[in-house]
Amino acid sequence: MIRFAFGRCINSGVPVWRRLQQTTRAPNTMTYTTKAQLLFHCPASSGLMPSRLTSTSRLLSIRPLSWPGSRLCHGDSQSTSERAHKKGGFSLRTLAQAPKPALYLGFSGLIPFLSAPLLMAATQSFYPELAYAQVVYGASIVSFLGGSRWGFAIPAGSPAQPDWMNLGNSVVPSLLAWLALLCRDNIAEGALVVIMGLGLSLHYDLTLLPGYPSWFKAMRTILTLVATFSLVATLTMKKFCTEKKIRD
Repeated sequence: MIRFAFGRCINSGVPVWRRLQQTTRAPNTMTYTTKAQLLFHCPASSGLMPSRLTSTSRLLSIRPLSWPGSRLCHGDSQSTSERAHKKGGFSLRTLAQAPKPALYLGFSGLIPFLSAPLLMAATQSFYPELAYAQVVYGASIVSFLGGSRWGFAIPAGSPAQPDWMNLGNSVVPSLLAWLALLCRDNIAEGALVVIMGLGLSLHYDLTLLPGYPSWFKAMRTILTLVATFSLVATLTMKKFCTEKKIRD
């Protein structure tokens, strides 16, 4: 009985590809199956078109494709930092590419933020002078971040154009810092204004201004989060700890 199944012509239970294998394995011979041989082994297929025979022979000669194991194991050959830069995002792994001065100066700038709540937690007391000093330092950082964006958009060839959008947004953090300094009698309001300025500056750096490297975006995110939590910790000390004066 002759039948076709999945592109194979079976004659008396023996598939054609096995007959071809036996033929090609003959010693000191190198033969290939022709259309006449296929018709001889498959009489019922004499009515097939040549295109059908050609496609069948191609199916019989398919070889497995070789695929590098590294691509299967490690995915795309591009690094994480390159993919993040193309997508406009960042990864914390890109901090390894940051210049050493930027890392040391950036993370050492967290010392004034962290020292105030740590000292209050150690003494179990809230010091308004110390909290206001923290707010003043936070306001200066917010103003510095606004000025850095202005300086980034001014040079010729910068990816950020010196238009109303970029320069106007660069002035907003400085105005928020000035507003925070006016809240001397209300530390809570000043701290909230600084937190607002830090969050707005981070939003500008990550979304609005192009051209910042991925390591800078990652570092800015970490620094902003730590500074924000330090201000929140100070406000928590104000609510639950006894207020004391440093001068007393």
